[in-house]
Amino acid sequence: MRNLIMKVAYEGTAYAGFQIQPDLPTIQGELERAVGQLTGQRVSVLGSGRTDAGVHANGQVVQMLVDSRIPLERWPLAMNALLPEDIRVMKAAEVPPGFHVRHDVIKKTYLYRVNNCPHQDPFLRRISFHYPRRLDQSRMEAAARMLEGTHDFTSFCSVRTAVENRVRTIYRLEPEQASEGFLFWVTGNGFLYNMVRILVGTLLEVGTGKRDPGEMTTVLKSRDRTRAGMTAPAHGLTMWQVEYERDYF
Repeated sequence: MRNLIMKVAYEGTAYAGFQIQPDLPTIQGELERAVGQLTGQRVSVLGSGRTDAGVHANGQVVQMLVDSRIPLERWPLAMNALLPEDIRVMKAAEVPPGFHVRHDVIKKTYLYRVNNCPHQDPFLRRISFHYPRRLDQSRMEAAARMLEGTHDFTSFCSVRTAVENRVRTIYRLEPEQASEGFLFWVTGNGFLYNMVRILVGTLLEVGTGKRDPGEMTTVLKSRDRTRAGMTAPAHGLTMWQVEYERDYF
C-alpha cells in the first residue's frame, strides 16, 4: 500500500462542506468517488481539515492509502479527468507510513476576502463577503495585534465547538488592503469551529467603529461568545495553505 497525499483546490459553493454527508454533495465524497473510479478500490480520503459548506480551498491537503502503481506525476491529471470542474488536484506526493495529514499539521493559513465597494463585483461574489461600509485599517490592525499570540479563544468560536481545550496560537492576523476591499490573512497552529470567521467578523466591527480595538483583551478573557463580533459568512473564506515539518510537495 502507498501512503499518498494530494494538494487540492476547490470552489466550495456547490458543496455541503468537505466531510461526507448522506445525500449531499461534498468534497470528500467527490474525491473518494474519483479515486474509486481510477483504481477500482474503495478508498477513504482524509482531509487536513473539514471546511464548512460554501468554504473554498487553495491548499487543502488530503491523504489516502491506495494499492496503485500510477506514477505520482500522473495522479493530478488522472484525478482531474474524473472530478467536477470546481475541484482540482494540484499536486501529489508519497509520505512516510507514520504521517497523518491532520495530526502532523504545524501551521494553517486562511484567507478571508471582504469586498467593501458600494457594489459587489459579480466575478467575486462567490468568494468574497460584500460588506459595503468604510473600514479603518489602522483600527483593525490594532485589534488584530491584541489577538495574535497564544490565548483561550472560547469567545471566538461557535457555541457548538465540541473540543474542551480552546487554547490556540495565532501567528499572524493581518488585514491587508486590496483593490476591492480587504484580504484578512490568518495563520495559526490550529483553529476552532468558526474561529476564523468570528475573528474577521469582530475586526469588521472594529473597522466600522462599532467596537473599540482595546476591547479585544477583555473579550478574550471573558470566554463568552456573546462578547465577540458576528460570524462572517462562509463564502468569503478560503483554506489557503497547510504546512508540515517537511514540504512533501
